[in-house]
Amino acid sequence: MDKKVLSELQAIKQILSHLVGTSNSPHGERFSTEALDQAAKYFQKLSIDRGEWIEEWDIGKIIKDAPYNKAGAFIRTEFGFSNYFKRGKKFYYNKQDLIALSQELKARNINLKRYCELRDDELKFKKLVESASANTKGKGRKRFTLPYDVRDITTSSPKAPSEVVIRESLETLKEEFFRYKLSEYVDIHNGNHAMVKYEYYLQKYIKPDIKNRCRKWCDNFNYANHALKLVTNKTEKFIPVKDDDMIQL
Repeated sequence: MDKKVLSELQAIKQILSHLVGTSNSPHGERFSTEALDQAAKYFQKLSIDRGEWIEEWDIGKIIKDAPYNKAGAFIRTEFGFSNYFKRGKKFYYNKQDLIALSQELKARNINLKRYCELRDDELKFKKLVESASANTKGKGRKRFTLPYDVRDITTSSPKAPSEVVIRESLETLKEEFFRYKLSEYVDIHNGNHAMVKYEYYLQKYIKPDIKNRCRKWCDNFNYANHALKLVTNKTEKFIPVKDDDMIQL
């Protein structure tokens, strides 16, 4: 018989002996809470050894684009991933459920690492807003001090640019996107918001002029889309695929 099978049978025997107690144990102690806890620990160890549970640092082996240092906490809080347990200081996650989650993320075209970055950015912004709001809530603190003689300083809204001018700017930006092959460095989210791609261990090898061009392009693209929304109450949807390539698809 295979040594691994024998080892697992021995482990099961240990679990049962701790669960029901040995024949030498007093009858009242054969089904105690302590015995159940010990049996559970043996069962966990056996399940881990069989590969049924994945340690937090190994989630990336199942979900390929998972962030290395925070994937476990993120899927628990963001997706309500519940099939896990903590043993000592380590978290273990059910392998089959991780595979199912990975398949669902792939079906929805979600890069988990990028999603974490977006949620972190939203959280930082929320904290900034909350911090600013808290500044006005201190006891006895004046919300502001406005000099008595400061008044009648105003202006009117500037003339809005025409929709044509803004769309021409967007068309120029689209041409630049393809000309400089910015798809290698820039993501377009929802067709109207641009973000520079980021990978810590590669940033130092990207030429500064490329970084500057990408940041400037993203700022100009987002600026133009925001201006278009102010003028027309709608944004431009940009699918970063050339018309000729789109026809082939």
